Amino acid sequence: MASTHSEAARILGERIRGVRLGLGMSQEEIAQLADIHVTNLGKIERGQANPSLTTIVRVAGVLGADPAELVRGLGLEDLPDTTRPLTVADFVRERRSRGL
Repeated sequence: MASTHSEAARILGERIRGVRLGLGMSQEEIAQLADIHVTNLGKIERGQANPSLTTIVRVAGVLGADPAELVRGLGLEDLPDTTRPLTVADFVRERRSRGL
């Protein structure tokens, strides 16, 4: 079985699946309504895909969900640890410490 794309992708997929199941809908039905391929929806629900904003909004729309609720609470710590993300606050603090 393929691994998840990231913790953020896993959480998003879990939330989408939960809403879909709560509505009693199949992946095929939601994918058709959202105009995406069912295998793509399956990968999203398993956290194996990194869906675009357009796809998130489409899926949320057909589920009758607020896209913001599907991503609420996700942050940099939920992304893969490829590099340490630099925040604006980090950047400004470093720049000020150098007198720039």
